[in-house]
Amino acid sequence: MALLRFDNVTKSYPGTPPALSEVSFAVEEGEMLFVTGHSGAGKSTLLRLVHLSERPSRGTVLVNERNLAKVRGRKVPLHRRQVGVVFQDHRLLTDRSIYDNVALPLLIAGTPGAEVGKRVRTVLDKVGLGGRERALPLQLSTGEQQRVGIARAIVAQPQLLVADEPTGNLDPQLAAEIMQLLASLPALGTTVMIASHDLALVKRMRRRVLVLDHGKLVDDISPEDLAA
Repeated sequence: MALLRFDNVTKSYPGTPPALSEVSFAVEEGEMLFVTGHSGAGKSTLLRLVHLSERPSRGTVLVNERNLAKVRGRKVPLHRRQVGVVFQDHRLLTDRSIYDNVALPLLIAGTPGAEVGKRVRTVLDKVGLGGRERALPLQLSTGEQQRVGIARAIVAQPQLLVADEPTGNLDPQLAAEIMQLLASLPALGTTVMIASHDLALVKRMRRRVLVLDHGKLVDDISPEDLAA
């Protein structure tokens, strides 16, 4: 059974061509894949539809065979607990410690205090920031801030992680390290979907790639084809 499915999804905004046009694909549980294309191709819009930051104009988005059109009101935060999001610009709370930033999704979900501490420290160790939990975001490098963003996105062990240009502000070595970190998540039970325009990095990862062009899905490339 597909974890995520788009069936003929179109997203339009007034006065502009559709951001997405008749897009259909399915993502299996435990998969890692990339969404790529030129600036303005529709990558970010696609991710926002998964996170319910946007709603489609036409078509259906399903997560675990559940039509997201039926997820309204108080059910939206429940859905978002299953979908971690990594932003290019981190969106960290600069007046809160690294620990507090990462703990936020767990506190919102009502996780018991002892469990919060354990999970935050475990995930900070995983992203290479063990021992930095009391630091403030502005005391960290750009790459470290991105790691905090990833830690916050995965601390609640979401079924699905969507990442919008997570390496866009990083140098090549840091970008490769962040990608390897994201690549380790499917083995832990999190399906990963990454929007990126860094074609060289995407090709090196040898994962499935969805290619968007002016809102249309023009290619769905298998890892085997990338390796050829």
